[in-house]
Amino acid sequence: MNKNEIQQAIDEDSDFVQDVDPGPGTAPSIPDEIDLGDPSLYLNRELTWLAFNRRVLNEADDSRTPLLERVKFLAIVSNNLDEFFMKRIGGLKQQIAAGVHTPSVDGRTPAQQLKECQAAVREFQTEMQRIYSILMSELAQHDIRIVLHDDLPPDARERLRDYFRANIFPMLTPLAMDPAHPFPFISNLTLNLLVTLRFPGGSEVYMARVKVPVSKDVSRRLIAIDGTTTFVTLEDLMVKNLDMLFPGMEIDSCALFRITRNAIVEPDAEAANDLLEMIETELRERHFAPIVRLEVQPGMERIHRGMLAAELGLNEDEDVFEVEGMMGLRDLFEVAGIEKPELHDKTHRAVDHPLLANDRRNIFHIIRENGPLLLQHPYQAFSTSVERFLRTAAEDPKVLAIKMTLYRTSAGPILDSLMQAARNGKQVAVLVELKARFDEAANIVWARRLEAEGIHVNYGVMGLKTHSKLIFVVRRDYSQLRRYYHIGTGNYHSGTAKLYTDLGMLGCDEDIGQDLTELFNYLTGYSPPPSYRKILAAPYTLKRGIIEKINREIEHHKRHGDGLIQMKMNALEDAEITRALYKASRAGVKVDLIIRDTCRYRPGLPGISETGRVVSIVGRFLEHARIMYFRNGGAEEYYIGSADMMGRNLDSRVEVHAPVENPELRQELRLILDVQFADTRSAWDMDSDGNYTQRIPEDENAKGAQETLIGVAEKRLAAAAKHKEKKVRSKLLSHFQWRLREKNLK
Repeated sequence: MNKNEIQQAIDEDSDFVQDVDPGPGTAPSIPDEIDLGDPSLYLNRELTWLAFNRRVLNEADDSRTPLLERVKFLAIVSNNLDEFFMKRIGGLKQQIAAGVHTPSVDGRTPAQQLKECQAAVREFQTEMQRIYSILMSELAQHDIRIVLHDDLPPDARERLRDYFRANIFPMLTPLAMDPAHPFPFISNLTLNLLVTLRFPGGSEVYMARVKVPVSKDVSRRLIAIDGTTTFVTLEDLMVKNLDMLFPGMEIDSCALFRITRNAIVEPDAEAANDLLEMIETELRERHFAPIVRLEVQPGMERIHRGMLAAELGLNEDEDVFEVEGMMGLRDLFEVAGIEKPELHDKTHRAVDHPLLANDRRNIFHIIRENGPLLLQHPYQAFSTSVERFLRTAAEDPKVLAIKMTLYRTSAGPILDSLMQAARNGKQVAVLVELKARFDEAANIVWARRLEAEGIHVNYGVMGLKTHSKLIFVVRRDYSQLRRYYHIGTGNYHSGTAKLYTDLGMLGCDEDIGQDLTELFNYLTGYSPPPSYRKILAAPYTLKRGIIEKINREIEHHKRHGDGLIQMKMNALEDAEITRALYKASRAGVKVDLIIRDTCRYRPGLPGISETGRVVSIVGRFLEHARIMYFRNGGAEEYYIGSADMMGRNLDSRVEVHAPVENPELRQELRLILDVQFADTRSAWDMDSDGNYTQRIPEDENAKGAQETLIGVAEKRLAAAAKHKEKKVRSKLLSHFQWRLREKNLK
């Protein structure tokens, strides 16, 4: 059912428009004739994720974005596309192989989804190549070039040959392919040369594969010429020096190819005696996982392309992708990292939280006396807030126990503090999520390192990923035990804390502390509690709690006519949550959504979601925070937490959303939402068909939401030194609420 058909159905329904009391406390009566299970009401998960990456790709094409940042965005999109094939396409192919024909909520079978995704990717790659050509042209104006080996002067080529002989040649291993030499193993996402050759004067053609040994620490993909910002690719250098590899042979042809393997390998958890052993097995199996994509150069001979597809078990027409220009554009991160400040975003340095900046007291005293603190990363520093909290817990003699969940982390202060706490005799328990996709190997290493330090390491609940972001500290305050905590939306990773927008709350609320006590007991022991006092926790209370709050908003709207739901998240994929939001929209509740990527909800459908809107923010940082707001008849509720509205998060993960009850912290969340809804530089609006349109500001110097929030953090810190931080926050909030009203009036 498309938009016109929906409108026609409404027009033909004589009972749809009814006489209603026009009083302020009423809402129109909406019949149930429209089936909210109709697949046409739901957008496809995979296709909307690709649409998100088109918005990211637009940043690479946008002249307002600094040039090297545009190169970075192109590299990000290429990397995202690799992961899309490893995870999403891999998953679809697994379903097809298993004989799954059941359509998803949007009505597409796995085979249909695969076909549409592959077609969309081919269009996507054409656009990427167009933008790549533009960027190369613009980079050349700043003496940054990726050139062909043959275009270099003879003396430069000779120096490169010497470099190749000394640094690359010893690492190469040509592998023959003939009846005596079986087809070689090809590693995931590696570049490879398919070489055909013959003996001098001979007619028989031989074939060999040579792996391009790209290594961050040994041989980079892009080789600088004489220390300049002019580069040749490693594969181009290899092609021009194949005579060293095959001395005395005649080279007939040489073509580049690359494969992508499925990353979804799930061993039988029930049959596994040890979760750590199971994940190690999964990593080994992923190395040999089925291949889902073959990328080749356009000039590869058809017979060679067909041979590769056959050997790799692929359908040549569907699974082989020709790539114009540079293959594996994620290696452009090397170019994006060139030190030319004028071609980058203005350097961003996170500021301290206003209440932590000039207060060197024990952080637990600050929390206890001032109430909860809301942390906003990367605008406010991770090191002087979260890392300080954990470091203090490790050193404070009154701290008795520390419990923590680790989904993704990195070497540095977080892990150092945990190990120091154990050395200081504190009880330390850490839940390490071994199944964090693509971080499994690192998490295994950290789990063993923490265990070696005497820390109680747990791997969570069998069958559920633990995705919550929690630090829980038990401290003896005076004559009583008090529970302190950090509840976040992002990982405990110092690197991503500088690149992702996330929220965290430091507090010591007694009820939340008791909830977290019971949650950690469940994670390390057995038997989840039937309910919690304040938190919403997946997989048992979160989805049910959200749907109850949506339904409550509908009832409030029927009585008062002012229903409002606002949600900010990475993805809205869960069908039940989407259906509940449709019900709210049909009842007249205003539904405002800030969704970064996947979104099934279609705003603006007549009679269904006319009161809904979907906004996507794309900027220099990756939007990652989750906020939920319910007007609740004036008794407003705000929540922050780790879960997106996806089936996997709500039904098969341990997630936590916590209420934000402090009025000042609510003001901060309101400011974030208002700034993003008022954005005219980096915001995109979705229409009822799922298409996005970028907002165009009237002022060409307009700042996006992220740049605005950088300024907000700086102003609040400066005002805090003068004890005027509350006044500044209130003024900023009023300003953006005024801007929103002005925008809505237009």
